[in-house]
Amino acid sequence: MPILPREQPEPAPAKPHEARRIAESFGVDAPRYDQARPGYPAALVTRIVEGSPGPAVLDIGCGTGIAARQFQAADCSVLGLEPDPRMAGFAQSRGLNTEVATFEAWQPAGRTFDAVIAAQSWHWVDPSTGATKAAQVLRPGGRLAIFGHAYEPPAEVAEPFAAAYRRAAPDSPFAGGPARRPLAVYRAAYAKIADTIRETGQFDEPEQWQFDWEQTYTRDQWLDLLPTTGGLTGLRPEQLTAILDAVKDAIDSLGGRFTMHYTTLATTAVHTGTG
Repeated sequence: MPILPREQPEPAPAKPHEARRIAESFGVDAPRYDQARPGYPAALVTRIVEGSPGPAVLDIGCGTGIAARQFQAADCSVLGLEPDPRMAGFAQSRGLNTEVATFEAWQPAGRTFDAVIAAQSWHWVDPSTGATKAAQVLRPGGRLAIFGHAYEPPAEVAEPFAAAYRRAAPDSPFAGGPARRPLAVYRAAYAKIADTIRETGQFDEPEQWQFDWEQTYTRDQWLDLLPTTGGLTGLRPEQLTAILDAVKDAIDSLGGRFTMHYTTLATTAVHTGTG
């Protein structure tokens, strides 16, 4: 889908980590974000937890705590970092220990962790410093795990959405994107993440993981999720309404629901303890 930058390591701006207005726009409706956004495959969480030397987890760009709560349920102690105080406040209200900061500016004050995770948020971190700082706060043998969803609605939904977006917001940097992206685009982005990890010289060879799953959305469920995405959070109400109306009609033509085929991708590596 062309305008879901919190899911994609390569959103429309050339340097995503500099697009702070978009990065910090998701808190406009934090409760809706938390309710509508999908969680992560249990197998992914289990694999990270079992492949880490202990239970202490740092969640970079934790948002409302969707991923963090899954790690808490797996008996991990999680600290969330979130630059948007609205999102951080919601996460705190749900029981997550949260600090308001970007990863780059955050001061660990000597704290170290068994795992550093970034769930659909690593593209907001400066790639020139992200992996190096992760190594600094990981214990020897600790795991860095960067993951997110690649999901493209069926063409019958994606194409009307893209057309409506171009009409309603022609000046948006997201308006020129394709209606759907092939999985290879997402895989290439995670391969680039692996390159930045290798360049630090402080991790074992990165691994690429993939988890495939499905989720059925009713019309109302999908219309609830769409306004939480980065390409829509900053639109004017009349622009948003025009886009959602087009998507509503498209889903109604499919019988009021559709099945999303998700692929959750992860780039992960173990800190060697050097550097």
